[in-house]
Amino acid sequence: MGVVVTSADTTERDGGEDVLIDIKGLFARLKTIWADGGYTGEGFARVARRLGREIEIIKRSDDRAGFEVLPKRWIVERTFAWLGRYRRLSKDYESLASSSVAMIHIAMTNLMVHRLKPER
Repeated sequence: MGVVVTSADTTERDGGEDVLIDIKGLFARLKTIWADGGYTGEGFARVARRLGREIEIIKRSDDRAGFEVLPKRWIVERTFAWLGRYRRLSKDYESLASSSVAMIHIAMTNLMVHRLKPER
């Protein structure tokens, strides 16, 4: 949908704001955005409201220890795992953020094309 690559010193919230701005005119039917606890904060929520989106924060319980599958969060983690299978995305090989964005687009296009091909 939208890809923004930032430096490591950029917070999730700030990067999330960049993604929301990047997809501003796209996906008119997209109303709810699921995000983890790193996206709590007024700035991110303000940008989302200005763009007509609702933010739903998926938080893990402080009462439970260990791994817990969270609703909708597994979709993001699964996607990161798919991207990690591509050698150029498995480590930080790229010098430019634009190169990383291009590699992510190539990897996701490859995944989608392989899902569309008919079974033999």
